[in-house]
Amino acid sequence: MLIVQKFGGSSVADAAKIMRVAGIIADTFCEGNDTVVILSAQGDTTDDLLEKAAEINPHPSKRELDVLLSTGEQISVALMSMALEKMGLPVVSLTGWQVQISTNFDYGNARIRSVSTERIRQELDKRRIVIITGFQGVNGMGDITTLGRGGSDTSAVAVAAALHADKCQIFTDVEGVFTADPRKVQGARKLDEITYDEMMELASLGAQVLHNRSVEMAKRYGVNLEVLSSYERKPGTKVKEVVKNVEQMKISGIAKDTNVARIAVVGVPDEPGVAFRLFRELASAKINVDVILQSIDRNGTNDISFTVSETDYDKAMEIVQERKDTLRYKELFGDKKVAKVSIVGAGMLSSSGVAATMFEALSEAKINIQMISTSEIKVSVLIDETSADRAVQVIHNKFFN
Repeated sequence: MLIVQKFGGSSVADAAKIMRVAGIIADTFCEGNDTVVILSAQGDTTDDLLEKAAEINPHPSKRELDVLLSTGEQISVALMSMALEKMGLPVVSLTGWQVQISTNFDYGNARIRSVSTERIRQELDKRRIVIITGFQGVNGMGDITTLGRGGSDTSAVAVAAALHADKCQIFTDVEGVFTADPRKVQGARKLDEITYDEMMELASLGAQVLHNRSVEMAKRYGVNLEVLSSYERKPGTKVKEVVKNVEQMKISGIAKDTNVARIAVVGVPDEPGVAFRLFRELASAKINVDVILQSIDRNGTNDISFTVSETDYDKAMEIVQERKDTLRYKELFGDKKVAKVSIVGAGMLSSSGVAATMFEALSEAKINIQMISTSEIKVSVLIDETSADRAVQVIHNKFFN
């Protein structure tokens, strides 16, 4: 079998953890498998590098920042290779540019265009373990690019897809995908399996087990994906197209996102094109808008409320303020003290009353809902940030206890 394994920063944070992970890799290789490994930077290395950059230049170019940040993964792969060499195993470490993981030119948040398998195949044919830097690639100019937070997950799935790997294993500090964050929610349960669509929704809504772009790619190319623990040798959670118990579980998980802000544009004219002009300006600035709520006509005006990521809040407010004459609104309000709590489950398609159950849990806990967004397999609510953890717990209790 050809197996691609990815280990996150917490799994390789120090020498002891590197040696433990080396043991997992060695076992996989010694079982006769072709083994390709993707690594993240150790622990808080990326944050430390960002601090070093800020000491020199608070506003460095994204290109130079990518050159700096890419060094974190290079340290990880070199150290892991040394650990495997110490165990007497054949191994080679490769960077993204050596493999030729080709990306676009969006420094800091690049998208993978293609993965060359030639060098990897050459090394596998020599019966070597191949250790590759995650989170990075190279663009058409030969410049190093990084894939954004969680990019090592995407690197692993992209390599697995290019190699037509039999399995892609994502090792984390938890045992798999849970119904909620097991470190914060009492009674959270590990799922044996979950659909690509459910996992994509959970990942995009704040669950930090997998990066949503990696799941999207896994679904597109049919990658056999599994999330499991780097600390305990036990089965994890399989992410797949169809699961067995989809109709038995109304929801599969609950996610919380505190990187969210609410903006309300009050008193805009009730006429065609207003919403288009507003959201066109935000889109031009590459600001993603999530939940949108428009009030009914009131004396010839409407109110439009929407959410953006907290990191985009100041920029979004500035854009809307600058366009006041064009949009002709009366007032503008913003709130960064909010959180989005979501339930996700393919079982919603065949179950009635799921949203009502969620709202009942929040009502009993006296948690006020500010905005609501729904899709076929998701219900999201915007609430006060101080109530977010309690909201996740009471919703989880309502559905799973």
